[in-house]
Amino acid sequence: MAGSAVRRIVIVGGGSAGWMAAAALSMLLGRRVEEILLVESSEIGTIGVGEATLPTLRAFNATLGLDEIEFIRKTQATFKLGIEFRGWNPERTFFHGFSDFGPDMRGVSPHQLWLKMRTAGDHRSYADYSIATVAAGLGRFAPPIPDRGSVLGSYSYAFQFDATAYAAYLRGFAERRGVKRIEGRIVDVRLRPEDGFVESVLLQGERSVSGDLFIDCSGFAALLIERALHAGFEDWSKWLPCDRALAVACARAGEPSPLTRSIAHRAGWQWRIPLQHRTGNGHVFCSSYIDEDEAAHTLLANLDAQALSGPRLLKFTAGRRRESWVRNCVALGLAGGFLEPLESTSIHLVESGLGRLLELFPDRGFEPKLAQEYNRLMTRSYESVRDFIILHYHVSRREGEFWRYVQNMAIPDALRHQIELFQAGGRVALYDSGAFAEPSWVSIYFGLGAFPRHHDPMADLIEDAALSRELQRRAGIVAGAAQSLPAHGTFIDKYCRAAT
Repeated sequence: MAGSAVRRIVIVGGGSAGWMAAAALSMLLGRRVEEILLVESSEIGTIGVGEATLPTLRAFNATLGLDEIEFIRKTQATFKLGIEFRGWNPERTFFHGFSDFGPDMRGVSPHQLWLKMRTAGDHRSYADYSIATVAAGLGRFAPPIPDRGSVLGSYSYAFQFDATAYAAYLRGFAERRGVKRIEGRIVDVRLRPEDGFVESVLLQGERSVSGDLFIDCSGFAALLIERALHAGFEDWSKWLPCDRALAVACARAGEPSPLTRSIAHRAGWQWRIPLQHRTGNGHVFCSSYIDEDEAAHTLLANLDAQALSGPRLLKFTAGRRRESWVRNCVALGLAGGFLEPLESTSIHLVESGLGRLLELFPDRGFEPKLAQEYNRLMTRSYESVRDFIILHYHVSRREGEFWRYVQNMAIPDALRHQIELFQAGGRVALYDSGAFAEPSWVSIYFGLGAFPRHHDPMADLIEDAALSRELQRRAGIVAGAAQSLPAHGTFIDKYCRAAT
């Protein structure tokens, strides 16, 4: 019924999550709602522990109709072909690229083909078949061509950008579509006495803002979903014990590379994210194994150039809200949960939350089954990302007290099954492929030296010599294609360099 439609949406909090919600809802709901308000206080700074993304952001931006060149210039963005891991495997550096390892052959996955030839004594690296990995190693980039049959059309890319600038860019987009921003600090949340639904938020100065649907983007404060509605928090620190991050920007050092870097340290890891105008850096660590002063020293000692400020400290507990949708409130971003930025998943989880909200969008009756389904799907997404991150630690081969803990700790049953299945015969079990598909899991397993005991016996139906020739041919095509791409900096200079 038209009379029961949601008329006013109130988004509590700005930052990337808040303005992503405002932009998406204003664009995709059209006239279905009468008003979208966003309440934020300029006194509260935004939290950004990483500025890298997954390829899914391209689909989000495209859905909004954003011009990619304008977006890149406005956010000082660079391109990202994947993540380079240093020190996680003491024997070598490895790469998680945004491409697969080539097509199947007679229905056999490409990593199984490689495993068969490895058993036969072929010493070529599996990375030789990943165009994203080879191109990133050469510092080369161009967008894929629209031909999935070509190796130059078989990869994807993401972005490395200034998250604060992205929020500002989306604010302009949303306000042009009628979103109204209200400046103010929230001091209270009022619930309807008859059913406990959020009725309004009270701002400092006694102003009240009411609505039908509330989106909680208030960060770690979780003003609505937790403080008012008591959704509960599921603590995952026993599996993800890192509980601190120090973040600092440094001057740009040379041309930006088309990759994010993760460098393992004594009790955590360091990120390096090159933008057009500077480099973002941070040290994620566990305070039970290293103190903040030593962690800061480690971070500053491993910068490429001079720090532009002192490191900012962020304290956190890994985990998520037990329910992301409670009554008439949906939590996004840090209000819904936090997972360390090892695989650049924070913005992806906001995208997922928004997409599912739009799929299950309620009327003012707020049918409980919609919230139940939303919470089921978001639980699956959060747990799948959680387990993928745990995998990096648990299968790592680095030595040290912290690393021994994560290597020997009990892990979630679903992940234990995934690891044991892969160890047995190289099969990859996926519970949610929204963020990471089979090639991503294979990249981490192989990169950390976790090879299965056996390969798929179906691969043995392919004659060794024929398979060897085919893999050699594929590696040659990948190498030639990567060499044909322009240097990453050259591509940016030609098409999307930000104004200085």
